[in-house]
Amino acid sequence: MNNLNFETIFQSKIDEETKIEPKDWMPEAYRKTLIRQISQHAHSEIVGMLPEGNWITRAPSLRRKLILLAKVQDEAGHGLYLYSAAETLGADRDDLVQQLLTGKAKYSSIFNYPTLNWADIGAIGWLVDGAAIMNQVMLTRTSYGPYARAMVRICKEESFHQRQGYEIMIAMAKGSPEQKAMAQDSLNRWWWPSLMMFGPNDSDSTHSDQALKWKIKRKSNDELRQQFVDVTVPQAEYLGLTVPDPDLRWNEERGHYDFGEINWDEFWSVVKGNGPCNRQRLQARVKAYEDGAWVRDAATAYAEKKEQRKLAPEATAKAA
Repeated sequence: MNNLNFETIFQSKIDEETKIEPKDWMPEAYRKTLIRQISQHAHSEIVGMLPEGNWITRAPSLRRKLILLAKVQDEAGHGLYLYSAAETLGADRDDLVQQLLTGKAKYSSIFNYPTLNWADIGAIGWLVDGAAIMNQVMLTRTSYGPYARAMVRICKEESFHQRQGYEIMIAMAKGSPEQKAMAQDSLNRWWWPSLMMFGPNDSDSTHSDQALKWKIKRKSNDELRQQFVDVTVPQAEYLGLTVPDPDLRWNEERGHYDFGEINWDEFWSVVKGNGPCNRQRLQARVKAYEDGAWVRDAATAYAEKKEQRKLAPEATAKAA
């Protein structure tokens, strides 16, 4: 059977909503697309621990500390699930990590912005995790089985992350005038980067059409961005906060909110490594990797020693 027939069978399975599993035949381009997307997703979870991690000790109460600590721990777990899913496609985890540490691999541009105060932790949970959920719920139905199954658990946990962020924003917005001003300032700074999380406009996206055909993605970047705006604007109104977009207005005819143009120059600048915290984020990950070398070495040595002990009785028996 030639590749053309294999591709026909492969596409028919996707069209019939049959999940593609690791041992199934798949086009090389499909495999590479998944490795790129899943690894970038994993990198984003790992780097995403950094903006919030430095607020664990500065959270305003023990309850907030515990919640934030649990959230950051969840994100580490998400990275683990996703790296494991990429490995089912033949990717090597060490190679993927090296691509991140050398700057070759990308991660979500949103994590290259600083967290300046406690309200930013609320804004990240509400807006950033809210945007992530919008994208990730779609991925629970992606065509590749291991990725889809990993996303089911991730989405359940992300929903709690979004709620804790909105809870913080409610407390800030309903608090003192100074607290409400902090909440508004955070919304002002995180709104546009959150819209950028969905990626470039469909007309400028190089991977969207094929990803939609293969059902790796279920909705386009622009569709997801519109959905996020439609859901989030009423939440901002409930908080008594103003979305920082003078062009924002409800369009009765479309049944959606119209919103202003995103600053794509800023988006591409951050993607290319020139954001406020790009260098800081990579330096932190490189330092963590280097500081953890002894743990990896010890684990490897222990595994080798354990294997040697296992083989020793067999060698003795053969010699006898």
